[in-house]
Amino acid sequence: MADSNEMTINLVVFGRSQTGKSAVGNSLLGSSDFESRCSPSSVTTHCSLGRSCSISGIMRRNGHELALRVQVLDTPAYPHTGLSKEQVRETVRSALAHHFGKEGLHLALLVLRADLPLCPDESDRTIQFIQELLGPTWKDFTAVLLTHADKAEEAGYSEEEYLHRASSTLLSLLSLVQHKYLFFNNQKSIIKEERATVLRKLLSFIRQNNYQVLLLNHK
Repeated sequence: MADSNEMTINLVVFGRSQTGKSAVGNSLLGSSDFESRCSPSSVTTHCSLGRSCSISGIMRRNGHELALRVQVLDTPAYPHTGLSKEQVRETVRSALAHHFGKEGLHLALLVLRADLPLCPDESDRTIQFIQELLGPTWKDFTAVLLTHADKAEEAGYSEEEYLHRASSTLLSLLSLVQHKYLFFNNQKSIIKEERATVLRKLLSFIRQNNYQVLLLNHK
C-alpha cells in the first residue's frame, strides 16, 4: 500500500512456452513491456518487472475509491527450450526475492491454454515447480488463468460447458487452488473494459486472502 488512496498489487506469471504468459502480463499492465510473439522456441529467457500507471475506477475499500497500481513479474517458461529447470527456478527465485522480498506477493498466475488439454505429467511438474518457489502455502496464493478462451468459445463451449467437459487433471488443479480461476479472451484482452473485468476478478481473489501477501524470504 503506497498511501491511503492507492493500492499496489504484486503479481507473478508462470506457464509453459506459447501459453500467452507475457501477453497476459502486458494486458494486465495496459502496456507492451514484455516481448510476446509466436515462436518455435521459448521467447522469455529472464525475469522482468512491469509497472502499470495508476488505474482508477477499479476498486473501493471502506467506502472510498482507491487508485490501483499493478506490478507484474514475467518469468521464463517452464519447461524451457534453452534453460534447465534449475536455471529457471534460480532465476525466478532470485527475481521474486529482489522485487517482492519486502512487499510480498499477492498472487501467482499459472497461465494455461484453454484450447489445449492439460496432461497429468505436465500438471504434476508445474505444481512441483510452483511449490518449490512459493512454499507449502502456494495454493492460497495461486490462481489459474486460462488463455485462448476465445477459441473455446468458437468451438461452442460456454465456461460452464467447458468445465463440465474438462479433464479430471484440470479440475483437480482448480480444486487445489480453491477454484481461483478465470478465462482470458485473447481477442478482448486489449480492450479497457475487459482489462478492468480481469483486474476486478484478481482483486476478488486477493480479498479472499484478506489482502495477505506471501513473504518470500529467499537468501
